[in-house]
Amino acid sequence: MGAHGRVLIPYPIFSGQPPTPKTAALSAIGKCRINPASYTTQIHVSAFADIVSKTILQSTATSPEDTKKFQKQSIALTTHYLIHLCGLDPSIVEIEVVLPPENVLNSGGCLAACFLDGGCSTIVVDGRSIEAVECMRLPRDKICAHYVANIPSVGYIKSLAGHRSIDIKSGVNAVQSLPNDVEERDVVTTVMMTPPKIGDGHGGDGDGDEAIAKMLEEIGLFTAMGVNVGLVNPSAKQLGSCFMEQARTDRVDGLFTTVVTTRLNEALGLVYSSKESVIAALECNRGVYYSRSRAALWRKGDTSGHYQNLHRIDIDCDADALRFTVTQRGKDVKAFCHLNDLTCWGKPTGFRGLEETLAKRMKDAPVGSYTKRLFNDPVLLRNKLVEEAQELSECVSRQHGAEEMADVLYFAMVKAATLGVTLDDVAVELDKRDRKVTRRKGDSKEDRIKAADAILKK
Repeated sequence: MGAHGRVLIPYPIFSGQPPTPKTAALSAIGKCRINPASYTTQIHVSAFADIVSKTILQSTATSPEDTKKFQKQSIALTTHYLIHLCGLDPSIVEIEVVLPPENVLNSGGCLAACFLDGGCSTIVVDGRSIEAVECMRLPRDKICAHYVANIPSVGYIKSLAGHRSIDIKSGVNAVQSLPNDVEERDVVTTVMMTPPKIGDGHGGDGDGDEAIAKMLEEIGLFTAMGVNVGLVNPSAKQLGSCFMEQARTDRVDGLFTTVVTTRLNEALGLVYSSKESVIAALECNRGVYYSRSRAALWRKGDTSGHYQNLHRIDIDCDADALRFTVTQRGKDVKAFCHLNDLTCWGKPTGFRGLEETLAKRMKDAPVGSYTKRLFNDPVLLRNKLVEEAQELSECVSRQHGAEEMADVLYFAMVKAATLGVTLDDVAVELDKRDRKVTRRKGDSKEDRIKAADAILKK
């Protein structure tokens, strides 16, 4: 734990090497840092250059229409870059992105806003470029000033950037790599450390027990000071070992109680984890746990086919329990429970129960099913959506509001089902929007109001 009781989790820094389908799984610890300008693969170079170009066009546009057009294009390019090229999930993982000061300045700060609107949580810039930091005009909690040596203008940079990181030299006395000045040392929130390099897989390499033990000792010195650690291009074993070093258990078997949840924080079941199972999960980006009955790792779905896509692993506030956030999959049915239910607590209710019912109606609906009628009649479905939304807008009592809201949600979820949209998909979209810093004016659209009025007058 950190100096103030927070659980500080070391996180991966993808520098010089872009995330791959395999290494992107390391971001499941909840946070990562990317450095697009350091990647040399042509597809990443071209994609980043396109984003920079669009944001420069946005900053120099002479009409509101062009500004909006280039802004939408740059955000779309950034979202594609993060999700499809880097394999990251910005809706659930905190992504720090390093941006060159010259690109930030040339775009008038639009490049920084673009990456935040695309899903990143923090913009990292060279702290020595005060002009670039000021140019972004962002809330300070969205900015990280990075340094490779001493930090100048300590007081001023703290007022601009809510986070400050610095490169350090790895070694037994790594803490000595921090600035000597007490005020400068206090300003550091994160240190960037390069873990031991992985050798040939035999004794003495970076993944060896001795090397990892030494690395954990160094990291412990920083976290005790309330300073987090970013590991440059770590292996799954290195990162998983660091993650589990922050957890504790009082079980005699050394296992960790683990709650498995959906993207909506619905509990699917209770399992147990070991350090080895967490490392395995980070290696394959799936739900992997420890089976007490088999006394072995349990990669969910290998036997049943009900596997899980891993999104994130968290340690609770007391550091004695884990949470795996997953998307449950399955060939026949999405079931976590061995009884073929989604959860180990029986059939879901509420939104998830309605979603399951709609999925069943699409496949096999009873005679006279109203839901099936809606599936087969898109005009009726559209009209009912507009009608119920209008009724909800005119509610004045709590009970009536709840009833009309239930109607709107029912018809909206029927529409979503026809498009293959799940509740998890909606949660992803909502979480992505929460990261945005650019907000639309939000006025009503006259053409859509007229279209709705025409439906209601029928």
